[in-house]
Amino acid sequence: MRPRSVRAQATLGASAVVALALGAASVALLGALEANLTRSAQADAEQQAVTIAALAAAGRLDSVPPPARGTDFVQVVDAQGRVLAASPNLEGRPALAPAPPRIPGTVRDTWKGVRVREAHRQRVVQVTTVTANGLVTVYAGTSLRDADTADETIMAALLIAVPLLVLVVAAITWRVTGWALRPVEAIRAEVAEISDRALHRRVPVPRSRDEVARLAVTMNATLDRLEASGIRQRRFIADASHELRSPITVLRTQLEVAQAHPDPALWGELVSGALEDTVRLQDLAADLLLLARLDTSEPPPAADVDLTAVARDAARGRGCDRVPVRADIAPGITVRGSAGWLSRLVTNLLDNGQRHAEQGVVLALRVDRARGEAVLEVTDDGAGIAPADRERVFERFTRLDDARARDEGGTGLGLAIARDIALRLGGTLRVGDSPKGARLVARLPLAR
Repeated sequence: MRPRSVRAQATLGASAVVALALGAASVALLGALEANLTRSAQADAEQQAVTIAALAAAGRLDSVPPPARGTDFVQVVDAQGRVLAASPNLEGRPALAPAPPRIPGTVRDTWKGVRVREAHRQRVVQVTTVTANGLVTVYAGTSLRDADTADETIMAALLIAVPLLVLVVAAITWRVTGWALRPVEAIRAEVAEISDRALHRRVPVPRSRDEVARLAVTMNATLDRLEASGIRQRRFIADASHELRSPITVLRTQLEVAQAHPDPALWGELVSGALEDTVRLQDLAADLLLLARLDTSEPPPAADVDLTAVARDAARGRGCDRVPVRADIAPGITVRGSAGWLSRLVTNLLDNGQRHAEQGVVLALRVDRARGEAVLEVTDDGAGIAPADRERVFERFTRLDDARARDEGGTGLGLAIARDIALRLGGTLRVGDSPKGARLVARLPLAR
């Protein structure tokens, strides 16, 4: 039974609230009017009853004065229930109360009119007093016809006005909610039309500056990211296919040559070349697999890792390479992450530095206490990276020197993997300023 649309729910909720509020206000209004009119009628009757009771107590109840203004009837009864005096409209009538009170005092009550043969209610005040002949009770009453008439009139008006007002509120809420939700429906319809091949489309942004407009802006920003992700994915697939095709083509050529020329003297060279291409394919497949894992939304590994030991292991044995690595590593630096990921980050930075350096590479590891970060720097003395290329070098399959990188086994994924690892671990990787060569700076949060 619950409405499914937001428009219907808002209309139902607003109508229910208004109906409850008007119902409570109507009850309060009727109660206040009833109390006011009853109090006014009671005051007139009580004044008349007190006056006649005073006459009876003084022994001067020879004749009952006619009812004063605002009083409809008066009757005086003794303790035995005999009527001692009455107003003209009650002459010859028995005592109004079958059992007169036994103690002095004042009682205020509302009668239904049967006792005095009236169509409307009666507000009656009975005052019992002591006289020389015993207890005497004075009944003075006034009709509540004005209160009854007012109640009936107001009740009839409320029975018409309240439902009408609730309907007006429901209609206005329905219209206003529909007007407010029209941009949302336009956004929903546009999103429903957007497929994986139409990510260039955007939802309409209303001119208002309300929450719906901000929702549309956020949705378009999300679509921008999805489109960029799709473009990046397609480009990545195309680049990966191109990179895989080259070594596969070379490997196939070598195998075809070996098949066409079954000369054992050539097999050694052919097998050696085929092995190199196979290793290159294996490395490329491993890089692609790691990038796929880094692109997932799964939380990164979170363990305390001794970055000092990881950096020393990565630099160990590189001092005797063609381009040696000199290490300047501070002790006792621990970060949160994965030992395998961190080792891959350091290794990729060192491989990149040795690939482009001329005489040497420096690996430095220190702590930035002010920012609570471990700072890993790899500096080479090569040609360096132009300011315009400082972000492009971290794109996948990017080679600033394509020929040299291809000859020396580079795939264009090393720095992309290193940055993705740094970002997944909550850090950064960027190209820093250096007087000569390239300087890559990675910052990682320290373990707490």
